Amino acid sequence: MSTFGTLFRVTTYGESHCASVGAIIDGCPPGMPLSDVDIQPQMTRRRPGQSALTTPRNEADAVQIQSGVEAGVTLGTPIGLMVKNKDQRPHDYTETDHYPRPSHADWTYLLKYGLKASSGGGRSSARETIGRVAAGTIAERYLKMAYGVEIVAFVSSVGKIHLPESATDDDLLSEDYLKLLSSITREQVDENPVRCPHEETADLMQERIIEAKSKADSIGGTVTCVIRRSPVGLGEPVFDKLEAKLAHAMLSIPATKGFEIGSGFKGTEFAGSVHNDAFIKKPDGKLGTKTNRSGGVQGGISNGEDIYFKIAFKSPATISQEQTTAKYSGEAGVLATRGRHDPCVVPRAVPIVEAMAALVIMDAVLIQNSRAFTASLLPPLETPLPPSMVIPNETQQEKIVDDIVAKGL
Repeated sequence: MSTFGTLFRVTTYGESHCASVGAIIDGCPPGMPLSDVDIQPQMTRRRPGQSALTTPRNEADAVQIQSGVEAGVTLGTPIGLMVKNKDQRPHDYTETDHYPRPSHADWTYLLKYGLKASSGGGRSSARETIGRVAAGTIAERYLKMAYGVEIVAFVSSVGKIHLPESATDDDLLSEDYLKLLSSITREQVDENPVRCPHEETADLMQERIIEAKSKADSIGGTVTCVIRRSPVGLGEPVFDKLEAKLAHAMLSIPATKGFEIGSGFKGTEFAGSVHNDAFIKKPDGKLGTKTNRSGGVQGGISNGEDIYFKIAFKSPATISQEQTTAKYSGEAGVLATRGRHDPCVVPRAVPIVEAMAALVIMDAVLIQNSRAFTASLLPPLETPLPPSMVIPNETQQEKIVDDIVAKGL
């Protein structure tokens, strides 16, 4: 379906070449300052035509709030968001009247619905993500104001060119990479058009994308995202674990092919004695983990450490090279697609990943807060519970931490 979320619900609408695209948001708390200007920066980061590395389609992607906001504050009622499609060229897609594009959704949409949008990718187009980014920006604004949450994504690979994560193959993550995750800002990410915060690697990535573009071809890559200062206790065992919801959100983005959190697949190569995140007393006196190979989530629940994950994006399916393929009739032929397309989607995917991360955390916050508030209305328990069943008070927690440190655990 086209709706995501449980309490913070987002429904997107629109196709790649229709009159407009956008979203309806239900569940946004009332009383939050909000205007078009607050949403537009992320829309601009997502828009096409922003550099030589992206599609030349020229869309301003100017967002307009249609409802749910009055006198500059949210009302708590559904927020309508709209972005008009202006630079449409449906005539660029006449070839797809005869050919399903290889690795595209043309054929599967036709099989599912019995008909499909006649131009572009319809709902499978990246134009659909405009509503996600607008909605995610609103969610992120609340999270920032209420909890100080920071969400930053960046390009971590293009083709076989990877941002350095470890010094050797025997390392999981280097100290330099962990420092990057803990401090990287969007301003630093946007210092180059490929959105990789490592200058030498970014230059190589840019060359690789330009090479693909010059050959009327495409190339894939990965985006890494970090969520800092997330509230603890987020995630709903067992089927709605936080990493499961993040994976659901990320793999719903067009062109995604993989998701990993924390140490990911590389973590499978290390023994538990090396991989485990030992508990320590943090500088603020609270219990935390010495390392963070879990990626901020344990047992499907956020533990207060940075949440970080990586998403794989395939090479864009629509390319202008001639491709030997088959028509809808099954007759063999050669397809040479026209139109304006990204040679690599990862630079523009960065704000989309950030938006979907914000939607997941926002929904989880509302769910957890509703549970906590509902429980707070009950009278105190008369029967004392075993210490292992309840959260210790601050004095008890400090003693537990001191005991752990003293025992060298």
